[in-house]
Amino acid sequence: MFDYSARPELLKDRVILVTGAGRGIGAAAAKTYAAHGATVLLLGKTEANLAQVYDEIEAAGHPQPVVIPFNLETALPHQYDELAAMIEKEFGHLDGLLHNASIIGPRTPIEQLSGENFMRVMHINVNAMFMLTATLLPLLKLSQDASVVFTSSSVGRKGRAYWGAYGVSKFATEGLMQTLADELDTVAAVRSNSINPGATRTSMRAQAYPGENPANNPLPEEIMPVYLYLMGPDSSGINGQAFDAQ
Repeated sequence: MFDYSARPELLKDRVILVTGAGRGIGAAAAKTYAAHGATVLLLGKTEANLAQVYDEIEAAGHPQPVVIPFNLETALPHQYDELAAMIEKEFGHLDGLLHNASIIGPRTPIEQLSGENFMRVMHINVNAMFMLTATLLPLLKLSQDASVVFTSSSVGRKGRAYWGAYGVSKFATEGLMQTLADELDTVAAVRSNSINPGATRTSMRAQAYPGENPANNPLPEEIMPVYLYLMGPDSSGINGQAFDAQ
């Protein structure tokens, strides 16, 4: 596990947006960020899941989060602009953006992968992530110390058979992270890095490995050290790097 111990108020007064915040790693990250003082913007497509995370954060006495129902698969350009305008109006800036939302799609040989399935995975995992990054970048630049964290995968660092669309989308994720990091280096107080969560006890992992015993994998809460490190001031100056949570 990534070796880092965060102080209790590491993220005090920071505004952080988490995509896919309704369950799994996204929900764990949102609750962890809130527990360390951040105001968390919970973005996801299923409002009931977001509401549950909201209730847990509020019940714990942490800063009041914000629920943002937003479907990355169907969102139009003007909706991204409206999202940015809302955040600017309410908070004036953004200190952190965790790109967590993604889908696996079919695990099948390239030859048998339909164009429709490939494009759907790429749209949610790459196109929507690009749109969100580009639209929110002006708000991140208004922060004194901002961080964009991309969620990668081992199959996005070395190609593996039958991971077609998902693997390619994660290679693209690494490419976007590196390109953004190089563009922002010495230009803005915004850093860009990626995290490979590794095998984690989530519904997505169960979908990918249905025969696996989930108890053999850590809970999302257990892999949070690197998520805290990259979102807080202790990682200032760390830019363009690929991290492993485990």
